[in-house]
Amino acid sequence: MNGSASLKVSTALDYASGTADREGAGLDMRDFEGVLMIVKCAAVHNSATYSIKAQQSSDDNSTDTYADLLGTSITIAGSDDDQIFIIDLVKPLERYVRLYVDKDTSNACAESAIYVQYGARAEPVTQTVTDEVTYEMHISPAEGTA
Repeated sequence: MNGSASLKVSTALDYASGTADREGAGLDMRDFEGVLMIVKCAAVHNSATYSIKAQQSSDDNSTDTYADLLGTSITIAGSDDDQIFIIDLVKPLERYVRLYVDKDTSNACAESAIYVQYGARAEPVTQTVTDEVTYEMHISPAEGTA
């Protein structure tokens, strides 16, 4: 198999607006080669100092802290309303990764984010997570009522 059979989609950050920094959900990279961290911005305040970056950890709980990954920071400008930003993290060196949104604490900005893991070592990947992702695959569908 190929295509979406080797992908897994999950929520990194639900949509929210605010001035506080945000930590994406920890993501277990075992059995995947890489992950796209996809951020969709809404309105970005003209004076905002705002960025996203990738972090990693050897364990996804409070006994280990997440560390920034060199060169992964992307600056989001005040003129970047309604744009999409993607960090493609290939072969992270530790098992867990997450997205981090760094805000300036004085200008509200809104965003949501998803993770798309790829390069699964075992296919097909189970997509549907209760109340999070609904997935259907259609291979060469015939024309007709959808």
